[in-house]
Amino acid sequence: MTPAWLVMLSWCALTLAAISSVIILADIYARGYRQRMRVMEAVWPVTGLYFGPIAVWMYCRYGRPQSGKWSAERNRRNPPDKPSWATTAIGVSHCGAGCTLGDIIAEFAVFALALELFGSALLPEYIGDYTAALVLGIVFQYFAIAPMRGLGLRKGLMQAAKADVLSLTAFEVGLFGWMALTSLVIFGGHPLHPNNPVYWFLMQIGMIIGFATAWPANVWLIRRGIKEAM
Repeated sequence: MTPAWLVMLSWCALTLAAISSVIILADIYARGYRQRMRVMEAVWPVTGLYFGPIAVWMYCRYGRPQSGKWSAERNRRNPPDKPSWATTAIGVSHCGAGCTLGDIIAEFAVFALALELFGSALLPEYIGDYTAALVLGIVFQYFAIAPMRGLGLRKGLMQAAKADVLSLTAFEVGLFGWMALTSLVIFGGHPLHPNNPVYWFLMQIGMIIGFATAWPANVWLIRRGIKEAM
């Protein structure tokens, strides 16, 4: 049995994350703080799904200043420069959004189809998570790189893959390591499933770990100019 305190903690964390995501969405669409790079209008709310209030703070401090409304209200042609750590964090969140959405889709698909390999759902989850994250990550990166560089579909997708494969792989390494730990060690006798709130609370933690493991890759990609600074 999953401890009652852990279930309650999970519901609190998931609720707080959902509220954080709604706050960001409302600010973008209801209050009109549309992002200059439109793909970030999806990235910020998705980041709220695992970073919660931290994502809201980061958005208000370093995300909203990139909007056209923010600049117009302050009569500034260009927003102020961000510190390098903030640029890296936003780059990781861009990768993390694709990974997060891919993981959510794949986890529910594996569960619904009752897929297993060697008596466990962990390997199908890995395969599904990585495949979905790869597709969505490249799409997200395409809509960041192609408009900024004026690239067509083919070249844009190639550059997007070049910029995102290393980053999303590093993200998934951290997440997959945490998933293995929770599945095989912490809950080895009673594996959790996506219909349990504790499962998604632990996935939130895993995504934060993935964010950390993707950080060095993003520093390198941005410095080399392979990935656009956002």
